[in-house]
Amino acid sequence: MAPDPQTLPDLPRRRFVQGLAAGGILFGLTPLFKPAWAMEPSETATGSAPVLTGREFDLTIAETAVNFTGTPRMATSINGSIPAPTLRWREGDTVTIRVTNRLNVSTSIHWHGIILPYQMDGVPGISFSGIAPGETFTYRFKVQQSGTYWYHSHSGFQEQTGMYGAIIVDPAEGETIRADRDYIVQLSDWTDEDPMAVFTKLKKQSDYYNFNEPTAVDFFRDVADKGFNTALSKRRMWNQMRMTPTDLADISGYTYTFLMNGATPAANWTGLFNPGERVRLRFISSGTQSFFDVRIPGLKMTVVQVDGQNVEPVTVDEFRFGPGETYDVIVTPKDDAYTIFAQSMDRTGYTRGTLATRAGLMVQVPEMDAPQWLTMKDMMGGAMAGMTGMQHSGSVVRHAKTEYGPSVDMRVDKPRTNLDDPGIGLRNNGRRVLTYADLHTIGGPLDPRSAEREIELHLTGNMERYTWSIDGLEFGQSTPIHFRHGERLRVILHNDTMMTHPMHLHGMWSEMESPDGQFLTRRHTISVQPAQRISFLVHADALGRWAWHCHLLYHMDAGMFREVVVA
Repeated sequence: MAPDPQTLPDLPRRRFVQGLAAGGILFGLTPLFKPAWAMEPSETATGSAPVLTGREFDLTIAETAVNFTGTPRMATSINGSIPAPTLRWREGDTVTIRVTNRLNVSTSIHWHGIILPYQMDGVPGISFSGIAPGETFTYRFKVQQSGTYWYHSHSGFQEQTGMYGAIIVDPAEGETIRADRDYIVQLSDWTDEDPMAVFTKLKKQSDYYNFNEPTAVDFFRDVADKGFNTALSKRRMWNQMRMTPTDLADISGYTYTFLMNGATPAANWTGLFNPGERVRLRFISSGTQSFFDVRIPGLKMTVVQVDGQNVEPVTVDEFRFGPGETYDVIVTPKDDAYTIFAQSMDRTGYTRGTLATRAGLMVQVPEMDAPQWLTMKDMMGGAMAGMTGMQHSGSVVRHAKTEYGPSVDMRVDKPRTNLDDPGIGLRNNGRRVLTYADLHTIGGPLDPRSAEREIELHLTGNMERYTWSIDGLEFGQSTPIHFRHGERLRVILHNDTMMTHPMHLHGMWSEMESPDGQFLTRRHTISVQPAQRISFLVHADALGRWAWHCHLLYHMDAGMFREVVVA
């Protein structure tokens, strides 16, 4: 059944038509996504992913045609599908994955969150040289964990063009999370533009895709609320910093089409259930540059696993997660249909799917929340006056000499350390929103030792130049960070920018701690909010060379990347 236009949110006409065309609903068109078995050799299967099980796998990377917006484009696919095939492994097995490159450029696959020998990690220039055109590379490693993970290219912008898939690892001792149904919900962003052209536009004008800029109407609204002098001072302050309070995302729904399991909002990915069943939804954030705020109106979600690690169950209405993170939830639907709604953090677009008792059922898609502006507490942490209730680090922090250069346009002297903040756009919205403070990994830390030493790194950038760095140094200017093999160390990440960065350390678990040093969660990706200071412990038990970077792909490419050497 076609959606009733009266029930659809008021989207810009361009996005409305794109969504309908991509779903094959406009003018009775045949859907443009097909199952893998129905595809022509040059087409890409979208909207579902085949499931491969066992110990041996063959994956072929190639360029194939896709159409999400009504305009055909070329994508980078694995075995002809977007998302790539779901790989189902068993904890304790040794898996062999033969990856053949049919592209005319080098490629790679990184097994995100999987603990393995560094030579199998799949990062060109760090752990291996990449997979040349026409060649086959064989990954082989023992699976030492269970849970929900994913995989993607670590070469160029191939991840942006469709090269990502899910991994499910079944526990060796049997699943402890009870569910009657089990679905992957993989979220991503697609652009019809050449990703290199997108990157070039950002380098020339960092707010190129931001259409939520402050306007004259906003200024006079501030005048009415706060008075002329206060409104003028506020506008002058932002102008002096060469920043805007609406810079929540570098790339917006102006160019992005947001996907759920490779399906557009109009294509309406659907998971079936019987009323009263326990349904497990494995949410995977594969957005190249997008944070998603996820909710199922009318249905509570109980979070049971984060980054593949079981957590003490916590029931919420909504959660935010960034590129690289995974959240498993249990829901118990009772009505006929529910909308799975995932809106982008900057509120310029969304993707959605449906949980239903039978195919074809749909319910009203909620309107997107209004975009909110960054506040000065988001920008400057505890250094600003009038920030009641904000924890901060106490003393003014020290900044490395390398932070005083052209690659850094702001520094935070008193970062906030509160983990009970859901972030801009989610505060006091009337819903129970998950925060990092709510999460506790079952079983505690893997290593009971306290830290032997500390490493503090500052996440830095210059919005006007669109450069991103660590301690003011882009990757090409930096030297490796050294961990001593077997040591226990504390890592402090201090965000000196106005954007949230999902930081991913390869090869080792990041054991996140509370501001008073208590263990919270075992993570492979940690999102650090603006003006926030976060700490975690690492057991440096993985010899070799590893990558450590922001998982916003364009930030990583612009320099927020370091090599870690464990020796």
